Amino acid sequence: MSGFAPLTDEERAVYEWQIWVPEFGEAGQEKLKNASVLVSRCGGLGSVVAYELAAAGVGKLVLAHAGNVKPSDLNRQLLMTHDWLGKPRVESAERRLKELNPRLEIVAIQENISEENAVAIVDQVDLIVDCAPLFPERYAMNRQSVLQQKPLIECAMYDLEAQITTFLPGETGCLACLYPDDPPAWKREFPVFGAVSGTVGCMAAMEAIKVLAGFGETLANQLLMFDLRDMTFHRNRIQRRSDCPVCGA
Repeated sequence: MSGFAPLTDEERAVYEWQIWVPEFGEAGQEKLKNASVLVSRCGGLGSVVAYELAAAGVGKLVLAHAGNVKPSDLNRQLLMTHDWLGKPRVESAERRLKELNPRLEIVAIQENISEENAVAIVDQVDLIVDCAPLFPERYAMNRQSVLQQKPLIECAMYDLEAQITTFLPGETGCLACLYPDDPPAWKREFPVFGAVSGTVGCMAAMEAIKVLAGFGETLANQLLMFDLRDMTFHRNRIQRRSDCPVCGA
């Protein structure tokens, strides 16, 4: 987004309660208004991330997701609706987000992230939230995160388990430090509840808000993992690898 736009009276009214949050305030809200975020895939994770960022007042969302809505999307992809079956997912997402926040600028891209399009897409935003299920997409965003110096919120889930971390280029390692090789067992389709996707999706949105507004403590250098089957949470330290082919010195 060009320039720096101040809040309007309408926006002060809409975001009043979060403006009351200590260390955030009106200055933080203005940072969100003038920020742009890429959400890769608007599925179980991305739908919730995009919805929460739109609700919080992020000014511009770039949504990248190929394909049309199908019945199995409806148990977790909360921006998809029954009346949109057979139609493009990003169109359903854009329609739903505009209903929530008509001030929101949306760039809807009917493609998944790839090595071919990642450069141009990441160039449009200030921050990336990776909600893609497959590692080739995730690696493409990670490379551009490092090259373009854009923060990357990385999140994933399986069954009742999920994990999330924040990569800050120049300060932390990157996805290739955490996963040097594409895990061979990782598949596009897997068991999951929408509530699990939604839980880590809300966390990812909050991480993005903290990074953009510059307050709170992020998950930089830490991998938060949790299992909602027994409500256990734990953190692991992520080490930056000096021999990493993406971010190594």
